[in-house]
Amino acid sequence: MLKQYFQQAWAQLRQQPLISVVNVTGTALAIFLIMLVVMVQQVQVEPFQPESNRDRFLHVRYSSIGNKAWGEGNTSNGPISVRSGKEMYKSLETPEAVTLYTIGTTATPVSLPNQPATAVDVKETDDDFWRVFDFAFTGGKPYDRATFDAGQPVAVITESVARLLFGTTEATGREFLLAHAPYRVCGVVRDVSTLATTAYAQVWIPYTSTDQASNTWNSDLMGMMSCTILAKSRDDFPAIRQECDRRMEAFNRVIGEEGWEFISRNRPYDQEKNAIAFAANFEPDLKAERRSRWVVYLILLIVPAINLSSMTQSRLRQRVSEIGVRRAFGSTRSELMGQILAENFIATLVAGIVGLLLSLVFAWCGDSFLFSQEYSMTLNPPTVDASILVHASTFGWALLFCFVLNLLSTGLPAWRASRMNIVEAIGGRLH
Repeated sequence: MLKQYFQQAWAQLRQQPLISVVNVTGTALAIFLIMLVVMVQQVQVEPFQPESNRDRFLHVRYSSIGNKAWGEGNTSNGPISVRSGKEMYKSLETPEAVTLYTIGTTATPVSLPNQPATAVDVKETDDDFWRVFDFAFTGGKPYDRATFDAGQPVAVITESVARLLFGTTEATGREFLLAHAPYRVCGVVRDVSTLATTAYAQVWIPYTSTDQASNTWNSDLMGMMSCTILAKSRDDFPAIRQECDRRMEAFNRVIGEEGWEFISRNRPYDQEKNAIAFAANFEPDLKAERRSRWVVYLILLIVPAINLSSMTQSRLRQRVSEIGVRRAFGSTRSELMGQILAENFIATLVAGIVGLLLSLVFAWCGDSFLFSQEYSMTLNPPTVDASILVHASTFGWALLFCFVLNLLSTGLPAWRASRMNIVEAIGGRLH
């Protein structure tokens, strides 16, 4: 039966080549545009190395703090300090791991002695950073708790930085200058895409090897640190948030003696909510964001569906006699409608695959502007690879949109064709 539908769909496409080309092109363009929108959102939430655990992440990227002396509603907003991070989040017991790290990367010169320096993106982290994120080490290993507590000047670098400095990726144990201070390479990892917005850097060092802990304001409560919590399971999210609230309340009682108070705004946020959080003093409206997304999808589906519906109606007019004969030989209305839908779905699916492939190629080649961030703290443009774009969900979305587009564009013409009067149909008349 499926083979027969394919043969009939192919025959219909060949009978009217111009209309068929326009039909396939229109459908492919619709899927192409929709998939671009999907992928721009997808790279923010889909797991890929080194953020393979995004479905278990909770983030505290920014925080808000107020003071009685400032008056109600007036807050200071931004990253937290090491002290605040330890008091409110590092002491959590429910999660699998919690890491503190500098909110962004800092362009920092690296070089060998008596050699020209080159700026690279540096992130300062704790030792738990390597438990939360799954980097692909090609040499050495990450710094451990003892090394972190001792504040030793060690670094994990990417393969690109290793080749830049030493001409090889075999760099474990070798020394280099970072901001003119000597550091030893303890590990080498594969390059990380800037689309891994939380884990990305080119060099990672312990924040205890610098004066980052004293880089604070507002009575040592705000600083340059963010926090990511790795839950054992998404089912633990409510319990983790409740524990975070308790820790914040306890810390607020301590700092409240000086008039300070941290404001939760329902933090920490999961990966999807964190991706749309653009400011510390506003809680993102996830429901509104999802509604807007679906409105965009609907518009991108309805507009081509209206045009494709007219083409489908035109093709059915040329098949009136055939439809009448089938009805005369006992085809039921449901069988006839199902066949028309199936034939058109096959054509739509072929066009959808073309549109999906076009969107993947476009995203791959146009990554520097398609995935560019409005505010970027990195030196490098975003890069994509198959592990980021090619997910089962990508093809699932494409298939869903093809199916919906087929229903929207073919449903009414197929229903009308199935309800034709047999005598009039055999005579070639379609009302």
